[in-house]
Amino acid sequence: MTKLDVLPDRAGVGLKGEHYADIVGTWPDLGFFEVHAENYMGDGGPPHRYLETIAAHYPLSFHGVGLSIGGDGPIDQDHIGRLKTLIDRYRPASFSEHLAWSTHDSAYLNDLLPLPYTEQTLARVCEHVDEVQNALGRRMLLENPSTYVLFSESTIEETEFLTRIADRTGCGLLLDVNNVMVSTVNHRLDPYAYIERFALDLVGEIHMAGYDETVDGAGDRLLIDAHGSAVRPDVFELFVFALNKAGPRPVLVEWDNNVPGFAELHAEARRVEAVIARSRGSRPVAAQ
Repeated sequence: MTKLDVLPDRAGVGLKGEHYADIVGTWPDLGFFEVHAENYMGDGGPPHRYLETIAAHYPLSFHGVGLSIGGDGPIDQDHIGRLKTLIDRYRPASFSEHLAWSTHDSAYLNDLLPLPYTEQTLARVCEHVDEVQNALGRRMLLENPSTYVLFSESTIEETEFLTRIADRTGCGLLLDVNNVMVSTVNHRLDPYAYIERFALDLVGEIHMAGYDETVDGAGDRLLIDAHGSAVRPDVFELFVFALNKAGPRPVLVEWDNNVPGFAELHAEARRVEAVIARSRGSRPVAAQ
């Protein structure tokens, strides 16, 4: 099985249609671009012409949202087929998906929903990961989720659940630091303790994003994984903590809603890039 997670240990950003003109011809200094695979499953047109041009200059990270790895039902074979065609065409450096479910029967839900962490669920997720990796002929990365509820039937802690999936299937992990902050604040847990328990040696990519904040019915903080703003200071500090422990990794700045001009997005990536560069030394780095 081909190992995909060979992105450079640099900062990257998501590829957005509104930024094509800012990228092509100027070729900004970036480590990679992330592509949401489902946006490019058509056969041709302008999106593919731009992607082909950009792929000739930058490594690509493909990120899926539609496989429903945690779903009860079987993986959609048509979806896997479209994904394989896309990956074979562009040969991305990395492919990742979510530890979540997003389908019911033939319906696709506009959300990435949590699942109970039980032995039964573990076996099903491992079966799905094996199926996807075998179909693609590639190793994939599995991302920790952002969650708003916990299941009373869960018997396995989330970081252990992810580690056991990786051990059984050979997949890698994607550490989404914003998801860690969202979930731990919502569930009154310690985000730094979560990072301490995470299998950082298996991390092939790190994600960063901005969250929205409101309050729940009890008046407590409730964070929403919104991807509509700059990275929050507490997430950035947690990222620095994780990078000090893990060492340099490819890091994506996610900004999928209320997308700013490319200059602002690129500035966020440069801020992350500076931390990655400092982490290559032997001394711990601090957030700035």
